[in-house]
Amino acid sequence: MARNKYPEITEERILDAAQRLFLEKGYDNTTIQDIVDALGDLTKGAVYHHFKSKEEIMDAVGDRMFRENNPFSAVMNRKDLNGLEKIREMIRVNQSDSARKEMNVQSLPILKNPRVLAGMIEANRKELTPYFERLLEEGNRDGSLHTEYVKELAELIPVLTSLWLAPTVFPATPEEMLHKFRFIREMLEKMGVPIINDEIMALAEAYFPAFGQKEE
Repeated sequence: MARNKYPEITEERILDAAQRLFLEKGYDNTTIQDIVDALGDLTKGAVYHHFKSKEEIMDAVGDRMFRENNPFSAVMNRKDLNGLEKIREMIRVNQSDSARKEMNVQSLPILKNPRVLAGMIEANRKELTPYFERLLEEGNRDGSLHTEYVKELAELIPVLTSLWLAPTVFPATPEEMLHKFRFIREMLEKMGVPIINDEIMALAEAYFPAFGQKEE
């Protein structure tokens, strides 16, 4: 009864253990029993009471990592950057989080689950799109960006950079993923939103091979 009195604490403990194991052993090599063993005082049934599957745990771990180190929050109120610079800095901050980058790689298998995939799309729409819309509007106001399609791009960018670039959903080699990224760069430049510069391209070139290794 004691553990059910504060379910949010129990859920945080489950996520703490799962995150540590996913990073140490990898998602595929971690079982629910491993998570139960790491907790020590919970049964497998108790874990399933809070999360229906290992996929749901991974999804929750990723959401929590984003909330705890939100790259948009790191740039939103900075007065020394214009709209374009804020978006680029957001990308750099996000890519500097090595734990979240590794978790993104480990989370590839769960995107095969239609429920998780639908949840990711919904999260993009509710959480990422409003951030991009604010920064794109700011860029238009300060002259660093020039686009008539703020709302449309705010919806499209998260889809392209998460769903379209996920090799679990759209199978691709690291080279093909990089080619897609170059396409996104050129498309956004033609739309008046030159977000992807040489520095960000270099980050992509260093990042995509990890996804390819996961797929192999």
